Amino acid sequence: PTTALDVTVQAEVLKLLKELQRETGMAVLIITHDLGVVSEIADRVVVMEKGAIVEAGTVREIYKNPQHPYTQKLIAAAPGKGAMHEPGARAEPLLSVRDVRKTYGSFEALKGISFDLMPGETMAVVGESGSGKSTLARALLRLDEPDSGTALWKGRDLFALSPAELYKLRRDLQMVFQDPTQSLNPRMTVYQLISEAWVIHPDILPKAKWRERVAELLVQVGLSAEHMSRYPHQFSGGQRQRIAIARALALEPQLIICDEAVSALDVSVQAQVIELLDRLRREMGIAFIFIAHDLPVVRDFADYVMVMQQGQVVELGTVREVFDTPRQAYTRALLAASLSPDPDAKAGHLASVPAEAADILIPKRSH
Repeated sequence: PTTALDVTVQAEVLKLLKELQRETGMAVLIITHDLGVVSEIADRVVVMEKGAIVEAGTVREIYKNPQHPYTQKLIAAAPGKGAMHEPGARAEPLLSVRDVRKTYGSFEALKGISFDLMPGETMAVVGESGSGKSTLARALLRLDEPDSGTALWKGRDLFALSPAELYKLRRDLQMVFQDPTQSLNPRMTVYQLISEAWVIHPDILPKAKWRERVAELLVQVGLSAEHMSRYPHQFSGGQRQRIAIARALALEPQLIICDEAVSALDVSVQAQVIELLDRLRREMGIAFIFIAHDLPVVRDFADYVMVMQQGQVVELGTVREVFDTPRQAYTRALLAASLSPDPDAKAGHLASVPAEAADILIPKRSH
């Protein structure tokens, strides 16, 4: 129930569940792929694989001493434990964004956003729901037209391109949306969904090789070639998101904007997809704008982190700077609300958020 929520709202929902449980004595059965949620709310854990229970025990028993290979694999795949990326020297930016603004009526969704992105670099964008993350992504791709500002792509302003010029650049900029149910046409098979990219840009791949390439992309994202004849409704939410990622990769773009692209995946598949994206970045020089609320994933994958609040950038730095020495109270609030899968590292929720940061978060939710 908390999969699509940012960390601070997730913490509040879990805190509310625990309060209701204490007050009413009710039992809670929670289904989740987030091991941090397990650590925060559960007393006992049941681990399932392929329709069968493979292990059961207390949270501490399962996390500290997993017996079944599948459980061991899940725990090993939990993000937030790897080495942080150390970005190299920055030269000519692939994308240079300056003072981007967007309003809807009287509401200012973006209030002067600026940043640079280098080739092969990952810029993570984090913040609560409503902070402007998805609006920024849509503006950069001109799915929504910004009110003002510039976005220089290799020196050319994306916001000033004609429709014909923008069409030619579409193959270089791709997006993986948050909800694959809405972004995948239910009337098209997986093969049609992925190969549609080559229908639109026929110079990329000869038609005789389409089926072989679709099979390769499906395997890359953890599916199999036999899935290409099925329709989106025949897959789980996580599987649909993997199809959406395969579709974005079909054009071999130079920039992929991922809007919560791994939030619906279980930890083992999430780790697999992040590893895939990281390998593509190293081997092909693909850059990523990675919008996420899962801070451990951001820690493992990003080079730079941009923290947004109410349409503004409140902090921007390397992943090490933001995670180890956050300057802003809002950033510290987000980090404190991030849940740890280790039951001994007491998971962060609003009760443990610094007082200065709680003043930012809690009143906002009251209305």
